[in-house]
Amino acid sequence: MSDSINSILSQIRSYQSQVSQSAAGPVGDVARGNEIQGLVGTTGTQGPSFSDTLRGAIGGVNETQQNAANLAKAFEMGDPNAGLAKVMLAAQQSQVAFRATVEVRNRLVQAYQDVMNMPL
Repeated sequence: MSDSINSILSQIRSYQSQVSQSAAGPVGDVARGNEIQGLVGTTGTQGPSFSDTLRGAIGGVNETQQNAANLAKAFEMGDPNAGLAKVMLAAQQSQVAFRATVEVRNRLVQAYQDVMNMPL
């Protein structure tokens, strides 16, 4: 399960870097010192927000699930391009992506609860 979480996190990071590269243009936007890009003292274009990144990752999981469902339906209808191996592989990929998403959600909820229970 840990590998799938790391995989989802790396996908989120790659989406974020792709968006920030396309928004930065040919010159690029370099963070200075200990600043976190998009949070402290950066000028110019900011990277995508957390919600945009999360929305993109969830959209990817949804797309994977829809692809698996469409492939299974094509197999049931007798499409020669939809082999049993492809259907099973797509179903497993969809299941792993969904489980990883649920695990990330659980960890985010746990982190939120930990922060809210911190004494002041």
